This record gives sequence, structure tokens and C-alpha cells, in this order.
Amino acid sequence: MDAGKIDSFFVANGKNLPMGKIPSLREKMAQLDDSRYAVISAVELKDVTMMLLISIFLGELGVDRFMMGEIGMGILKLLTGGLCGILWLLDVMNISKKTKEYNYNELMKVL
Repeated sequence: MDAGKIDSFFVANGKNLPMGKIPSLREKMAQLDDSRYAVISAVELKDVTMMLLISIFLGELGVDRFMMGEIGMGILKLLTGGLCGILWLLDVMNISKKTKEYNYNELMKVL
């Protein structure tokens, strides 16, 4: 894939990916042909800031977990009020890392 396309992808999406895994993503993307760029750019990555806001305001209802595809934990948080706020607080502190890992895994599915 063209280096310019790879750079523009990471300029637009770099903040939503784990920094330590960006070099390996660059290598994998460089090995692909240009026709795959449309597929990669079509992957909907979750915004870290938006997920933090959702976790803060709707986390006790499990909305953040539902959006990350963790249905079981979302139901648990919904029924227990975020385990009386404990799980909610832990999720607020860890949502950035979880969102970046989620985005990385979504990209790896297409690569």
C-alpha cells in the first residue's frame, strides 16, 4: 500500500489505536495492495473521547459495555447499577485502553 495512504490513515485514526501496536499495523498495511485501502478505511473505529463520555454518563446502565460488544457485562451493569458504582468507576478509568484495544482488534479482522 502507498506510504501516503498509510500516513493519512494514522493521522486520522492514530489517537484511537494503541501506540505500541502502531508499528506492527504499519508493517501489515505496507504489505497490502492499494485496493484494500477502501476496506481498511471503511472500518468504523470508536472514538476514545466519545466512549469516555458515554462511560461517565451512561456507564451505570452498561451502555459502554454494550457498545464494546460485551453483552454479558453490559447486562450485569444494567441490572446492578454498575455493581453499585464500583464497576462503573473501574470502567471509567480503563475505557480509553479498552477502546483502543477494541479498535485494534477490529482492524486486525480486516487485515
